[in-house]
Amino acid sequence: MTDYTLSDATRAKYKKISTASIATALYKRGLRNQFIQGVLPVAPKTENMVGQAFTLRYIPAREDRNPITIFRDPKHPQRVAMETCPPGWVLVMDARKDARAATAGSILITRLALRGAAGVVSDGGFRDATGIGELDMPAYYAKPSAPTNLTLHEALDINVPISCGDAPVFPGDVLVGDRDGVMVIPAHLADELADECTGMESYEDFVLEQVKAGEAIIGLYPGTKEEYQTRYEIWRKENGR
Repeated sequence: MTDYTLSDATRAKYKKISTASIATALYKRGLRNQFIQGVLPVAPKTENMVGQAFTLRYIPAREDRNPITIFRDPKHPQRVAMETCPPGWVLVMDARKDARAATAGSILITRLALRGAAGVVSDGGFRDATGIGELDMPAYYAKPSAPTNLTLHEALDINVPISCGDAPVFPGDVLVGDRDGVMVIPAHLADELADECTGMESYEDFVLEQVKAGEAIIGLYPGTKEEYQTRYEIWRKENGR
């Protein structure tokens, strides 16, 4: 869906950028629906999840198509997705926000992690969630769910446009996840947003320092008073920002 390749430099920038800053930058461009609603980290990580989207689409299961024996099929899309998601990418699963059954469990997600994926996101459930949370790889879900995916979901399509938590996700989009959740960045905007948000993060660090020192918000955030812009430039030089 895109020829864009996430560079190491841009990936490194997003490792230090909050989803809140990304949401604001996207809002300025008229994009208001890029936050994946209803998903949280299985377990908090010290570093942001950053990677391009590799997608898996589930549809509602029909009983005659989803017996437990279907997993014997070597072409089962769920299993194939775990084995073909490229290293450094994020597997994103569309479960229609239905967490009554799992979209994957710890064995499959461990395999995904060992293959070098940058993360996994599902707007449905995970089974064996404790084991998934113990992995170094970031994982996001709606909630724990013990029933197998076959109970309610049929894995159907790999690497097609999907909805995840009401956000549109196209293969190759850039996902950034922190403790607040996950933002979806259209691939063609990824590099310019990384630069813009790096500056935003710097200014907000300055603002927070000023607020903790007793400064009022008006004129400081947003920075509409020139005196604050002058102080910010001095702060940047002093702090190497």
